[in-house]
Amino acid sequence: MSRRSPSWSNAVVRAMVLAATGVLVPFAVDAQGPALWVARGMRQAYEAGTRAPNGAPGPRYWQNRARYAIDLTVAPPSRRVTGREEVTYVNASPHALDTLVFKLLLNVHKPGAPRMFATEEAYLTSGVHVNHFAVNGGPVAWGDDAGHFTTVPVRLPRPLAAGDSVRLTIAWHYDLATLSNREGMLDSTSAFIAYFYPRVAVFDDVWGWDTMDFNDRQEFYSDFNDYDVTIHAPANYAVWGTGTLTNAGALLQPAVRQRYERSLTADSTIRIATPADFAARRVTAPGEMLAWHFTARDIPDVAFALSDHYAWDGGSVVVDPATGRRASVQAAYAAGAPDFPHMVRWGRDALAFFSREWPGVPYPYEKMTAVQGLADMEYPMMINDESFADTSDARLIAQHEIAHSWFPFYMGINETRWAFMDEGWATTMEHLVGRRDFGPVRNDSAYVAMRVRPWATSRNPGEDVPIITPSDVTSLVAYAHNSYGKASLGYLALRDLLGAATFDRAMRVYMDRWHGKHPQPWDFFNSINDATGQDLGWFWHDWFFTQGYIDYAVKAVTPTAGGYLVTVRNVGGWYAPFDLVIRFADGSAQRVHQTPALWRQGGREAVLKVETTGTIASLDVEGGIFMDATPGDNRWGASTDR
Repeated sequence: MSRRSPSWSNAVVRAMVLAATGVLVPFAVDAQGPALWVARGMRQAYEAGTRAPNGAPGPRYWQNRARYAIDLTVAPPSRRVTGREEVTYVNASPHALDTLVFKLLLNVHKPGAPRMFATEEAYLTSGVHVNHFAVNGGPVAWGDDAGHFTTVPVRLPRPLAAGDSVRLTIAWHYDLATLSNREGMLDSTSAFIAYFYPRVAVFDDVWGWDTMDFNDRQEFYSDFNDYDVTIHAPANYAVWGTGTLTNAGALLQPAVRQRYERSLTADSTIRIATPADFAARRVTAPGEMLAWHFTARDIPDVAFALSDHYAWDGGSVVVDPATGRRASVQAAYAAGAPDFPHMVRWGRDALAFFSREWPGVPYPYEKMTAVQGLADMEYPMMINDESFADTSDARLIAQHEIAHSWFPFYMGINETRWAFMDEGWATTMEHLVGRRDFGPVRNDSAYVAMRVRPWATSRNPGEDVPIITPSDVTSLVAYAHNSYGKASLGYLALRDLLGAATFDRAMRVYMDRWHGKHPQPWDFFNSINDATGQDLGWFWHDWFFTQGYIDYAVKAVTPTAGGYLVTVRNVGGWYAPFDLVIRFADGSAQRVHQTPALWRQGGREAVLKVETTGTIASLDVEGGIFMDATPGDNRWGASTDR
């Protein structure tokens, strides 16, 4: 650390913005933010009273939901999955529905389905086959239209009236793909089962029916439903999944059951079953097929995994200190995985941080299970992650996927349309917990390398698409960076602007309002405005609605009475925080932080008044994780060893 000189001890840095008129004005003068573009669907929601301009749900907010009773059979090494479900769908909307839109997400595997990525033969299947469909007990033709893949509209025999419900019966089958990421066969006798059931699409107050096809790039949007799922699997298979396992006593042999039950309150990792236990058939009760029964309420989806040789670990953590409520943390993985034996500990640490520190909302579910797979993908109460030789990478990715429990699942976000509303937050949470686990220097370096540098230094115009651009219409490169790194930096810039305490309080207002519902971007923007009592339109517009990037330049350092005027030009347009690092001729130095408030008046240049009796030898603008696109023009003065 450099020593401070007497000449600096009374120095002050004051900031002013050079407006378009060329007049210097103090940055502290409040400004009315620019009017944000608002999608037509949101304007109609305001008019209908389903959403309020202050960001809260409106007095007429409504949301449809369903109850799914699912019976599923899977018996590896056969890839065939057969299912039957009874669905009670409740139309809480004020509209009569003459058609229901269904999602058959695994039709993405059908030849000819729209897909973002090239696929190999092993990825392809014949898709989902609906064998029977009935409405209120009466058979109805499903109609396999060749033009429909993952989104299938079905006309009802009679319109479903507002406030009424309908009972649907569906039987189906499909084959698990042998080369897939999010779901499918993991090896010859292990499988991850996700997106496996026909579901009614979301019908909401802003966009109506969700008719966007899944193309294996952008993700999902689901109602909050209740689930009762029975999975029939061969004896000596373990099944892991979303929800409460209600019949462990009838499924597990006594020693395994005792270890399983002990893990539910353990503060350390318990080896519930080992590959050797499976090989010796010491895990489950005897028989040909066993029925694993799971229940879950008020949750947007369910997923499951099964294997006859994976190791099974468990532990738990207190996620709500006020009540003492615990969550189970489990892991299922192949022998020899270098990282997964640590997964229960990492999961416990992540749930504790997210529940108690940031966002500071107790984990909303009863358990989290990490399964060794291929996807690095989140599901309610489940993650499906690759195995990595580098345990630091493995831990970071697991934390990211666990963070999705809050965004999108707890918050009901439409990932298909607004991926930045969940991936950006999961990336931010990954960054915040990583600073604790790996230290600020190492963590920030990794964050910049993975989340910032790939787009900060790119000249591809696709990198500069506004973050608010709907995810389903962006290019692959824009989707990736808008959703993850760019959005995350925007949230971190907001935290820098507001201060951690105000930021955290405002976020909890937003989350209290919208958990279990379907927030849109404007609900977030307006909730933060409302919670802070500030018009942050100038910030939202800059970060989320413009084609900006981060690029500052030191334009001039001019001696003046009592010190210096430092002119900083905002070349890229984004309002990012930075440090002004000033080095004096006597060898002393000082670092002065500037929040995005510097740019509240708009304009592209800011003038900082450095009041000092010392002589400035050199000066730098340093952004840290807010990486500058052209750092070569961020310095004024002689080269100085750092």
